[in-house]
Amino acid sequence: MKHMKITCLFLAILLLVLCFTGCAGKTESTSDAQPSSTAQSASETQPAKETQPAVDTESAVETEPASEAPEIKGELTVFAAASMTETLTELGAMYEADHPGVKVIFNFESSGTLKTQIQEGADCDLFISAAPKQMNQLDLSCDEEKNPDRLDFVDHDTRLDLLENRVVLAVPAGNPAGITSFDALAEALRSGDVLLAMGNSDVPVGQYTQKIFAYYGLDEETLASDGKISYGNNVKAVTTQVDEALADCGIIYQTDAFSAGLTVVDAATKDMCGQVIYPAAVLKTALNRDAAVDFLAFLQTPEAAAVFEGVGFTPLN
Repeated sequence: MKHMKITCLFLAILLLVLCFTGCAGKTESTSDAQPSSTAQSASETQPAKETQPAVDTESAVETEPASEAPEIKGELTVFAAASMTETLTELGAMYEADHPGVKVIFNFESSGTLKTQIQEGADCDLFISAAPKQMNQLDLSCDEEKNPDRLDFVDHDTRLDLLENRVVLAVPAGNPAGITSFDALAEALRSGDVLLAMGNSDVPVGQYTQKIFAYYGLDEETLASDGKISYGNNVKAVTTQVDEALADCGIIYQTDAFSAGLTVVDAATKDMCGQVIYPAAVLKTALNRDAAVDFLAFLQTPEAAAVFEGVGFTPLN
């Protein structure tokens, strides 16, 4: 009986130990599985960060729109030597057909007159002279000998030699005075048997004529006082005098003789008057610089070259 009581007591103690051990394990498990109230509160107050899609930088660069060239539009004012009247009028129409937003306005005159107009503030985007002299007088990059007034109108970075022309001796229909060459003209002027039409001294074609006089040793002042010279304020005026037989002959450009249908009996050499170069440049005072730059580029295209060559110009670009 006594052994039975001891055994029951031992079993009771063992049962209590087992119960205590199980409860402790359950408590630990619960503690590991469930966060404390403090940790849960912090988690709730900090929202999870949204996942951002990765940026494909290569794709982004490829799809970025390219910068567009400025739209060419508005009025474009071109001052050009009178000898370019026919060719530039045709080329202006061609350019306008390809650029509906542009209106090309031309001012054709002697290069000396155009230079003066620009100097006095006339609106001009693009200047094309029949000789370097007038362009140099507006280009500050030239030395004081060429630009004594230190005028600063030409954007030198845009300046280029656009065309070459030739100085020729033209006669009216039938050639009544029988002038056949510059040599023959020089002899006729010395004997006083001919009336020559030439440009004024401020006109490039007149300046080329003065060089021809110097080549032959002719005195312009004496010839003028003897009534052997008739002047024109630009090459078109000289051409008209020859065309209407108001003079026996005239010194003009090959292109003007072609346009007027005149007979050319001789052409001056470089030794006689040098090269006839037509420089062109956008002006610093241009109101429509974009159109001026674009039109100047157009004048250097094969399409423009064909028009220039058709009347006797030689494109230089």
